[in-house]
Parts: sequence; structure tokens; C-alpha cells
Amino acid sequence: MGRGRLLFIALFAAAILPAQVIEFESGGLKYKTLTRNGVTIMFAPMPSLVREYTILQVAVSNGSQIPWALKTADFRFEKADGSVLQPMNPRVVVNELIEKAGRNDVIRLVSTYEMGLYGLTRLQSTNGYEQRRQAAFAELTSAKIKAAAAASAIAFVDTKLKPGETTDGAVFYSNQGKLLGPGRLVVRAAGETFVLPSELPAP
Repeated sequence: MGRGRLLFIALFAAAILPAQVIEFESGGLKYKTLTRNGVTIMFAPMPSLVREYTILQVAVSNGSQIPWALKTADFRFEKADGSVLQPMNPRVVVNELIEKAGRNDVIRLVSTYEMGLYGLTRLQSTNGYEQRRQAAFAELTSAKIKAAAAASAIAFVDTKLKPGETTDGAVFYSNQGKLLGPGRLVVRAAGETFVLPSELPAP
């Protein structure tokens, strides 16, 4: 079954079963998606680390009739051992990647992110990574600066989604250089609490 059809089924099921977590795979990433109050949130753990950061790819679609604000700080991860990881400030992460991460680290991060994002053929992001990337790259020529701009564009940032708009981005957690492992993503958005489990074991 094609990736586009899998995503269509997931979104259709989310529409008719708004309280049920739907699972699907696309672009090599395993996604969970949940719809509440007309807003759909999906996420997938990314399979690699950049420095000490473990990363989630997140996409949010506002199918409600009113605009909703989204904050990076609202995406906390509760680990199976009871500990809670708060997302890092995107500006802090981007500055560290620009200053300390090798260009190959950034390229690997962007390549993995794009592979998952572009596999979501039914997700038409209106103000997400692709739009930020195009705006950042418009006047750049240096390869090093482009790598820095890509790191900046990939981070999920605080935004306000109008009805019908969609955004995406990477949420970074400091986890002692380890992947997240089992737990759950808890998001407060659209006047609701979204709880999406993650069963991936730590390597």
C-alpha cells in the first residue's frame, strides 16, 4: 500500500474517530496521530541524534473553525520511568548547532527530516519547514551558511494556525545523548490535552 494511501486512511480514521490514536508509517518513520477539537497532531521519533539532542518530527493541522496558538513548550515527553523531558528552546538549539555541530550533522538531520516530511504526500504544510527553508535560502550562497539556515528552518517554532493551516517542525529534547525510548508525548493545544504513546525501545 502506498504512503499517500496510508496517510489518507490515517487522517480519515482520525476524522471519524477523533479520540483514537492512529498509527502509520511513512518515509521510514513511524507516526502516531490524534485529532481533538478539530486539530490533528502527528509525530514520529527521528532515528538519529544530533549532538546530545533527541528529536521528534511534529506536524499540526488546524481543521477547526477558529485559530489556535501552538507553543514549542507545550510538547513535553513523559518517559516510561516517570521522568519528564521538556522541549528545548528552538533558538538555543539552533545557535548550538550553528556553533558546534559539524556541517555533516546538520545535513544528516535535514535529510532524515525531509525524507519523512516529503513522504507525507497528503500533508500540505502552509507555514512549516518548506516555507521557512525557501525564505531562508532565498539570498544565501555559502554552503556553511545554508547549513545553518537549514537548521534554523527545521525547528518547530511558536505559531498561530488559522483554520485550514498546517505547520511542521522538529522538537528537540536533551536526553543525555540517548533516544527517547518508550513513553508518551503530551501536548496541550486547542483547549485539549493530546496524549500520544511511543513504544520505540531505546537502543
